[in-house]
Amino acid sequence: MSDSIKLYSYWRSSAAYRVRIALNLKQLPHEIVPVHLVNNGGEQHAASYRDINPQACVPTLLDGSRVFRQSMAIIEYLEEAYPAGAALLPSTARERARVRALAQVVACDIHPLGNLRVMQFLEHEFSSPQVERERWARHWIMQGFRALEQMLDDNSGTGIYCDGDTPTLADLCLIPQVYNARRYGIDMSAYPVISRIEQECLSLPAFDRARPENQPDAPKRAGTA
Repeated sequence: MSDSIKLYSYWRSSAAYRVRIALNLKQLPHEIVPVHLVNNGGEQHAASYRDINPQACVPTLLDGSRVFRQSMAIIEYLEEAYPAGAALLPSTARERARVRALAQVVACDIHPLGNLRVMQFLEHEFSSPQVERERWARHWIMQGFRALEQMLDDNSGTGIYCDGDTPTLADLCLIPQVYNARRYGIDMSAYPVISRIEQECLSLPAFDRARPENQPDAPKRAGTA
């Protein structure tokens, strides 16, 4: 097991949040290296950070001298490189395909449309006011959650968690997105299965420790920074 894992993270980044949960579930010791996405025009744009992540985004994971980018690739790397920890994907190809599909509804279809750089582009290039940007984000989260709720409710594979009775990649993606939904004031009572899974996940120490408000770079009073 590596004793030199570093995760470049921002307290409120949902992509970094996913990886924090994975590291906790795998019980992998790691160091959080904060990268503030807003201060000083965004620390992710600094040349020193772009050297390790040319996309200028988080998360980035260093395992020794090896650099890994993109949250989904990082999580699958941890799954393959550290099989002794909690399994983040099921054992069969069919189950793994379902888990990846649930995860990608969030990671590929919902999350990118509400990402900070997308919201900043809407503001700077189209002079879109905050109320319109928030409406934009809510629209895509609710559209995605309607589909996810049906996918979870209509499948016998759904258990305590998104798939079965242990957390998987799907839960790692879902919980940070629910955090975002609550930030935007979305009524989660419309999604009872998602809400139930959220409660189950957040009762686990691995998920609780990964919460944005529990991060070393979180404001003392978590607001809008």
